[in-house]
Amino acid sequence: MPIAVKLKQYLARQSVFVHEISHERATSLGCAVTKAHVTPEATLKSVLMIDVKGAVMAVLPYPAELNVDAVNQALGRNLQLLTSEQSDKLFTDCEQGARPPIGGAYGIPMMIDESLLEQDLFYLQSGCNTTMLQMDGRAFRLAIAGASKGAIAIWKEGAEGASSLASGNLSIGENLSIDDVAKKLEKLYRLPPMPAIAVKILHLVSDPDSSVGELAEVIECDPSLAAQIMRYSRSALFNYQGEIRSVQEAVNIVLGFERVAHIAMGVAASKAFDIPKEGPLGLDAFWKHTLYTATLCQHIAQKLPTDAGVDPGLAYLVGLLHNFGLLLVGHLFPPEFRMLNKLREDNPESPMEALEKQVFGMGSAQDLIALGHGTIGGILLRMWNLPEEVVKSAAMHQTIGYEGDCQNYVQLVQLANCLLKTQGIGDELNEQEPEPLIAALGLSVDKTHEIVDLAMARCVDLDSMAAEMAA
Repeated sequence: MPIAVKLKQYLARQSVFVHEISHERATSLGCAVTKAHVTPEATLKSVLMIDVKGAVMAVLPYPAELNVDAVNQALGRNLQLLTSEQSDKLFTDCEQGARPPIGGAYGIPMMIDESLLEQDLFYLQSGCNTTMLQMDGRAFRLAIAGASKGAIAIWKEGAEGASSLASGNLSIGENLSIDDVAKKLEKLYRLPPMPAIAVKILHLVSDPDSSVGELAEVIECDPSLAAQIMRYSRSALFNYQGEIRSVQEAVNIVLGFERVAHIAMGVAASKAFDIPKEGPLGLDAFWKHTLYTATLCQHIAQKLPTDAGVDPGLAYLVGLLHNFGLLLVGHLFPPEFRMLNKLREDNPESPMEALEKQVFGMGSAQDLIALGHGTIGGILLRMWNLPEEVVKSAAMHQTIGYEGDCQNYVQLVQLANCLLKTQGIGDELNEQEPEPLIAALGLSVDKTHEIVDLAMARCVDLDSMAAEMAA
């Protein structure tokens, strides 16, 4: 029963098109929001009330609370809240706790919060605890035909920015700093915090007195991360012939503190996101691009003139994290990201920008995507308190001709992307030519090609490692 019978019939009569989002069985709307990976602020919530004249359904954004007094004042009623159990009895064709916020399908008068009238993308329950529905603004307006409107939502502490999502109030044209935009995005989209283990690793990297034993102890708290570090140390990339029996040995004998810390932090940080493995934008392709970029950045950094001021270890981390904005887009907008992934697969020659506009052409996501996934990633990494070189490289790697702070690190990532593009790996949005970047970094074309050949000679091991990271 993906959609309740009465709801399905009503939507058909109103010529309302919806997209079904299947998810694991949920026990409440809050649980469904989590399992379906939908944006809470774009999710509709229904609240049922009753008085001597009958029932009324109030519809508002999920994070908000209902102002019952405002409803009563607007309607001239004396409505009282129904309990969840009482409300379920009005929806005989629905599973418990999965009430659709479309009163017309059940003959229940509606009052909606007026902020919803400006919103262009909605998620709602379907009557089934394994399916959420997505509809656009036009479909929503058809579905609520005849409903009363008013300011009936009260925003909770910490959710005040959610009302801006409904009104599309993320203004990209404003002259804002990256910190200003970060604050706006954090309110609108609930950006994920850095996972606890990644925070611990970051603290160790920042502490000059931290030891190999402390790093190994943190990594060993996550068995999957420890296993990846062990496999990495045993790979042909390092050609170590002896036996590695512990993470501490992997750090001491083969990999080194800095390399292990950086790759462990990248793997741990990626666990903040949930995106599909398959497809040209999935985790498999993401980690392949990421690892090749990190490896190439490190190799190039080792050959740069001393006065370039580029640290090879930090160069690896810069390459590893530069594309995290793509993960964040997939995490915030799962249905749209799945659609974009499929379109990319079906239209490999189409400009990515055109496909993004096709998928994200409506609603609040449009403003976010307008920033570009590089800027989005930079904002997230700034919020996570990562080094400025990492933040700038993520934020500016799509900006051709960038000059400014951390310029050499940005150019390093741009060059790696250019070179990998010729190998069929990575960022389709990169339209730069490598020669100006090679000259800016003080390299020769011949030396650069030697570095690329060296990195590509390890492709089997890099591909294997990427597959393990995506698992």
